[in-house]
Amino acid sequence: MPATAFWRTIRDYILWSYERGTIQYDVMVTLILLFTFLSPYWINFRDKPLQPNPHRTEVVVVADGRGGLMFRVDGSGFQNTDDAYVRAELSRIIDPISGKVTIDRYERDNAGRVTNYRVWAHRD
Repeated sequence: MPATAFWRTIRDYILWSYERGTIQYDVMVTLILLFTFLSPYWINFRDKPLQPNPHRTEVVVVADGRGGLMFRVDGSGFQNTDDAYVRAELSRIIDPISGKVTIDRYERDNAGRVTNYRVWAHRD
């Protein structure tokens, strides 16, 4: 009856029937640790870290009450105040957050040394 003893041993491993301190218990723990630490080398779990935000600015989004969106964007990292440059930078910052939007208008708000932009936009 060696086959019966084999299946009984497998059943006892699955049901975790062995006491701490026995060789069978140590084998089970070792197998679990090996699986935990070695499986990422052979199994693709498809988990990737989140990509960092390419532009580290604070953005606040609120609905403007007319079906559009109003964004408050920290503009301290902007290089110049040319209209085309500012619109391109604002689009680059806003689009990953809310999808493709069309900027209707923006206002520059200088509060001390910090420059913020209030941007009104709507989704295409």
